[in-house]
Amino acid sequence: MGERLNSELKIIVFQLNEKEYAIPVEQVRSIEKIQHITRVPRTAPFIKGVINLRGVVTPIVDLRIRFGLDQIDYHDHTRIIIAVLEDIEVGLIVDAANDVMDIKEDSIDPPPEIVSGTEAEYIKGVVKIGKRLLILLDLEKVLNEIKLEGY
Repeated sequence: MGERLNSELKIIVFQLNEKEYAIPVEQVRSIEKIQHITRVPRTAPFIKGVINLRGVVTPIVDLRIRFGLDQIDYHDHTRIIIAVLEDIEVGLIVDAANDVMDIKEDSIDPPPEIVSGTEAEYIKGVVKIGKRLLILLDLEKVLNEIKLEGY
């Protein structure tokens, strides 16, 4: 990131457990409403299963389970963010997808040391915008074990 200090980064902001998270928009293929998920036996607990999205079988990760948060029932605002990393396409279940915004790359601070628990290892940094605190996810780390699962 250092060589393009003042460049802008377009991010998608989503909600999870009343916190706001973000991932770069170039890592997002689409945002879908929750749909029927087919369970797959013998996968990690956070992999809810797969969906058939326009002919592509896509593994679905429940980020609440991934981060060790309480599970909640899916509702009208629940979304699946279809994220792409290298050649892997994965759906991330989030409580709501809020908006798209531009941030300056030099406004990204390192994660605060108070962040603990499972989610801490998946955080790239934080961005303060007014009273909002956005947690920038490191998608590569979040999806690490999915590669191991063989998707």
